[in-house]
Amino acid sequence: MASDDIMTAGAGGATATARADIKAAFFDIDGTLTSFVTHVIPQSSIDALHELQDRGVKVFICSGRAPSHMTVVLDMMPVHFDGIIALNGQYCFDDHGLLEKESLLPEDIVTITRWLDEHPDVVANYCEKDYVYFNQITDAMRATWRQLGKTAPTVNIDDPHERALKYETFQISPYISFEDEAKLSAMCRNVRGVRWHPDFTDLIPADGGKPEGMKRFMRHYGWTREQTIAFGDGGNDADMLAFAGIGVAMGNATEPAKAAADYITDDVDHDGIMNALKHFNVL
Repeated sequence: MASDDIMTAGAGGATATARADIKAAFFDIDGTLTSFVTHVIPQSSIDALHELQDRGVKVFICSGRAPSHMTVVLDMMPVHFDGIIALNGQYCFDDHGLLEKESLLPEDIVTITRWLDEHPDVVANYCEKDYVYFNQITDAMRATWRQLGKTAPTVNIDDPHERALKYETFQISPYISFEDEAKLSAMCRNVRGVRWHPDFTDLIPADGGKPEGMKRFMRHYGWTREQTIAFGDGGNDADMLAFAGIGVAMGNATEPAKAAADYITDDVDHDGIMNALKHFNVL
C-alpha cells in the first residue's frame, strides 16, 4: 500500500482502501463547525481550515442556512471560504462569479402556504437569498433559536402571502411532525423535507439537496466525488455524507448522519474535524 493510501471504515463496518487525493472539503455549520455548547468555532477547526487551504484544498460551507443567516457565523471565523452552498444546496456562489440556484416552484409555495393557513398554530420560516422571515413566533421557535446562542440570526416576521411569490423562495421550514412532513410533501409537485432538528423540517425541491450543491462546484472545477470530503452532523447532512468520497459524521451527530457516513469522528468540542483530517491523512 502506497504511503498516501489509507484504510477507511464504511458505515456498514467493512474496510476499503481509499487514496487521500482530496481537492475539496465541505462543511456544515451548526453542530459541525460551530458548537451547540460553546456557540463558537474551536481553534482546532480554524487551524484545520487554514492548513487545508495551505495544501491547496478548497474549503466550502455547505449549510441549510440562507446566505443572510451565515454572516453571524462567518464574522466569527478568520477564514475566507472558496465557495458557499446555502439553503441545503439550493443557492451556490463564490467570489468569482459562480452562481447556480434552484428555488421552490410557485405552485408548491402556494400549496405549503395554504396548508399553513389551514393550520394557524404552525410556525414556519421562509427563506429568500437576502431575507428570511417567520410567519409568526411560537414558544417552539423561541426554544430552537435559544439553542443557537450567539450564532442565532436576527428574527424577522412577515406575511408570506405578500412576499413568497414576489421574491425567489428557496426553502420553507415549518415546525411540524415527521408525519405531517410526509403528508405535506406528498401534496406538492416537487418538494421533500430534510431535517437537522427534530422540531422542524426544511422543505426544498425534491431534486435538490446538499449533494446537488456539491455537484455544482465539482462540475465547475472538474473534480470527481472521490476527491471530496464532507463533514456534517444533522439529518440534512446524511445525503451529503453518503455522496462525498469521504463522509465524516461528527461525534455529536444524529443517527441518520452517522449511518450515512464512512467515519464517525470526535464531537465538535473535541477537535473532531482536525482529528478526522489527520485520520485520513488529508493533513
